[in-house]
Amino acid sequence: MASQNNLNKMQLRQNYRNFWHTDLMSTIQADFPYCCFSFWCGPCVSYMLRKRALYNDMSRYVCCAGYLPCSGRCGESRCPEFCLCTEVFLCFGNSVASTRFLLQDEFNIQTTQCDNCIIGFMFCLQQVACIFSIVAMIVGSEEIQEASQILSCLSDCVYLTVCACMQTQHKIEMDKRDGKFGPPSAMAVPPIQTMSRIDQPTPPLVGYPPQPAYGQPYGYPPPQSQGYPPAGYPPQPAYPPAGYPR
Repeated sequence: MASQNNLNKMQLRQNYRNFWHTDLMSTIQADFPYCCFSFWCGPCVSYMLRKRALYNDMSRYVCCAGYLPCSGRCGESRCPEFCLCTEVFLCFGNSVASTRFLLQDEFNIQTTQCDNCIIGFMFCLQQVACIFSIVAMIVGSEEIQEASQILSCLSDCVYLTVCACMQTQHKIEMDKRDGKFGPPSAMAVPPIQTMSRIDQPTPPLVGYPPQPAYGQPYGYPPPQSQGYPPAGYPPQPAYPPAGYPR
């Protein structure tokens, strides 16, 4: 049941319409000091970001944000701080991903195709490095062993870099949530309007669809030469009246 609920949530995230304030490619430029801090102290940053994502209310904490089968079964209610420390140090990747899912579900944020490609490349590189390590252990070839070590080192660097960028992305998103970029504008700039002039047959439409005509078209009344006014009404005086200076 839990796995089915998580699958439904993953499918629901594909229909989200909001975007991250900063994509993974721009996080280094957006907040370079924090990105470096996330690279060298990833577990500490993951602890702080999860606590901040919960609005510093640790009574709401659940292991891996409720996205794994172990969630809710690790004694989180008795000692949430200790459980969170254990999660970020022993399951660092899951802690970063859980915070990401938590923010996505709260703010209806979808991941762009570019971000998905970067995360997918990271996972694929880890799988290739693992396969090379197994093959090198079975075959015993020095060349394959050396290649597996290079791939493992490369995959670790990519993994730490992507996780640092993801955590910086989460931090920037929560800065936006907490109003550190300034409060959102309450009123939008109105569209440019055109004033109605006497020589226009109808007033201009400003942002509204045309209304259906009922009987006589909307506009100024037709001249008397076209049968106006209707029968039974006295004729209207000419405008301007006689003697009025032109």
